[in-house]
Amino acid sequence: MEHSWVQLFDLPDEILMIIFQKLENIDVLYSLWGINTRFDKILHDPIFTSSLTLLQCPSNCFICPLPDKILDRFCLQISSQIRLKIKWLDIEASSMEQILATEYSNLCGLGIYNITENVAIRLFIDKTPLSRINENQIWSLVVTIPDIGRKRLTEDTITAVCARVFTVFTNLRYLNIYSPDYMYFSRFSFNDELSTFFSSTLMELHINLENSNDCLYLLDGRFNKLRVLYVNIGFIFPTSAMIGNKEELPNLRCFSLTCQLEQNYYDELVIPLLH
Repeated sequence: MEHSWVQLFDLPDEILMIIFQKLENIDVLYSLWGINTRFDKILHDPIFTSSLTLLQCPSNCFICPLPDKILDRFCLQISSQIRLKIKWLDIEASSMEQILATEYSNLCGLGIYNITENVAIRLFIDKTPLSRINENQIWSLVVTIPDIGRKRLTEDTITAVCARVFTVFTNLRYLNIYSPDYMYFSRFSFNDELSTFFSSTLMELHINLENSNDCLYLLDGRFNKLRVLYVNIGFIFPTSAMIGNKEELPNLRCFSLTCQLEQNYYDELVIPLLH
């Protein structure tokens, strides 16, 4: 092992950069931070610090937190040294509060994975984990909800998340809320409680909805800056509901509508959305 370290120390910075870039940023930081001044200088490069994935993905549909030893080392020894360089964090929900205990002044993107009932309430209602984040700071937000094999959010909590997301994060440009289980989405449905689900800054939205009515609500002008919209709905059906979707979306350039179930109302309900 000592011989391996000597060989690594002998390599020029350019080669070390190439080697380190082939590894996960958190693995590089955990393994090499504090070895010597030269390595620390290299690891301060934005390539290794601007975007950090602080979770594990053993498979495409399974996400888990980092091992305690890696998470503790990052939070106690590393994060305070690079906090001003971090612009994006992907974190597993159970470790969110520990990671966000540090103030990241330049953080503008946040991914929260496997969000549970308790975390959703604390994040979107109590806002406790966000005490060190300015409400205008986050531009991009990704939230994943556990699949059917794990504890899913109740309908009331899903409604609360939907109703509060733009009051907690007031400057969002990008929002993606989804479940990794494509057969059992946790879906949003609009009702009178969702009057706060609007934004004059949002440009791209990815969301799962209950039905075609909910999609019509999205197109009623509440997102007048929207450029990209990806919607997955549970089912499509005719409606006689009066939905005020008369507003135009002049900036919309990309619209994707996916339905998991076979449906018979494509010409009647989907085609008019494209005009």
